[in-house]
Parts: sequence; structure tokens; C-alpha cells
Amino acid sequence: MEKIQVGISSCLLGNLVRYDGAHKYNSYIEQTLGQYFEFRSFCPEVASGMTIPRPPIQLQQTAAGIRSIGVKDSNLDVTEKLEQISIQQHEWLKNLSAYILKKDSPSCGMERVKVYKNGIPARSGIGIFADYLQKAFPNLPIEEEGRLGDPVLRENFIQRVFVMWRWQQLCLQDLTTHELMIFHSRHKLIAMSHNQNIAKDLGRIIANIKPETLATDAQQYISTLMGCLKTVATRGNHVNVLQHIQGYLKTSLDKEDKRELSETIENYRKNEIPLIVPLTLLRHYFRKQPNDFIDASYYMLPHPGELSLLNEI
Repeated sequence: MEKIQVGISSCLLGNLVRYDGAHKYNSYIEQTLGQYFEFRSFCPEVASGMTIPRPPIQLQQTAAGIRSIGVKDSNLDVTEKLEQISIQQHEWLKNLSAYILKKDSPSCGMERVKVYKNGIPARSGIGIFADYLQKAFPNLPIEEEGRLGDPVLRENFIQRVFVMWRWQQLCLQDLTTHELMIFHSRHKLIAMSHNQNIAKDLGRIIANIKPETLATDAQQYISTLMGCLKTVATRGNHVNVLQHIQGYLKTSLDKEDKRELSETIENYRKNEIPLIVPLTLLRHYFRKQPNDFIDASYYMLPHPGELSLLNEI
């Protein structure tokens, strides 16, 4: 497959763009995710004309709202520069399938960035560029590099990236109601593992699609789906989905196979084995007893197995 286009804070690729002339190279991002992602690096502070090295900045709560102001020189206010340079990136940003941001940065931090008031910090802010990115592209999968160290958050992010990429590939040509229905069918179980109520809402959107309102319906669908996937899938929801899939085998497995499968799902529920174990067993059974719906479902293989993401959740 072609590599997926993903934006990234430039310092995470080892570029010497930070205020102190250093970088924050992340080997996992470049060496592992880089096998599947084509990175487009960007540093809003450098792009706005700030030097390397440069005076450090921080978010401050002022009478005029939250501003990006110099740590040592309170007369240095780069808020408008960062806002304008963010807006100017819109054309290439809209072609991305995801973005990875530098945590804690007053320009790129996605959440919990320090905001100072009277010299006292509170972790309540969003970086200037990150704020624009989230508002301008609400469906775009966005994550901070620090959170990618958590196996569950990492799997959640990468799953969303592949879903968004598949959606973008679908929309490269004129979308039809039939293609949208197939897309939903292949992602239905993934949605169920994140939020079963929203998964039902997605089903209702698909059931009520009309050719004359397809564009609007499709936008509602992908917004609802990506919102659903932001909620991290729970072990309980995974168990429900696994048992749902198990139902497709109820007439084809013998007594011992049914027992083995049920015990494997129960062991996953008890956190004794990772998700990959019951999935592998299910794949084994469905190779013997193929089912078109299950075979086509991305739940069984949501992303390349080489990433080994399901081995840790």
C-alpha cells in the first residue's frame, strides 16, 4: 500500500528547530510508524519567522485572553504570528490523514499545556497551532507523541488513522450509496467496540441514506464515526464484539471448539491474554468456515499485523 500522509511536529523527526536549537527525536515514530506513514514535518514557530535558537514562549492568561508571550520578555507577543501561520497551512493540512503533535508545546501541545496566570501555571491550555488544527479539521486523528507510549492510546490513534485513510481513498472518486454501505459494513464491528450506542446511530444513518442527500449524509456519517472512534474501545465492548462474531460460528463448530473459543474470550475478559489471541483463533475458524461479512470486516485486522498493536491490549 502507499504510505499514509501524516503531519508531524518537526522536532519529533530530529530537526533542530526547538527554541534552544535542539530536537525531540522519537525513534518509534520514525522507524516503526514511518514504515506506513509519509511524514510532512512542520514547526509553526520557525515558519512564523522566529529564529533558532529563540526566546522561549509560554501561554499566559491575560485580559485579552490566552496569549503566547515571551517567558523572559513580556513584551514579546507572538500570538497573531502563530495564528496567521496556522491558517496559511490549510491547503496541505486538508490532505492529511492524521497529525502527531509535540506535547506541552505552547504552539503544538494538543491538551493540558501550561497556562500561566500571575506566574502560576495551570494545565488547561492548547497550543496555538494545535487549537487551529483541531477546530479546522475536527475529524482528523490527532495525537501527541507522549501519549503514543500508552499501548491503548497508540492502538486507538493508529486505528483511527487507517479508518480515515480508507475513507479518503473512498472519496477520491464519486461516492455512491452502495459504496458507503459497504464501507459501513466493513467498519461496523470496530464502531461497536468503541461505543455500541453510536454504532447503532451509524446504522440508522446508513439505513436512511437518500441519493439526493448523499453528500450531507456521508459527512454526517464520517463525523459520527470518527467521533465514535475517539472513545477508546473497552475490554467489555471488545468481549461483546467477539461474542457477536462467535455467533456466526454457532452451527459450524463442534462442542470442543466452541468450548475453546468461549474460554479464550473469557480469558481475554479477565485480562489474562491480549486481544490478538481470541482474534487469531477466530481467524483460524473462519478460514475453515468462511463468512463474507466477517472476512470483509476490518475488525479482524484493523491495521498491518507487523505493528503488533493488538498484542498489548
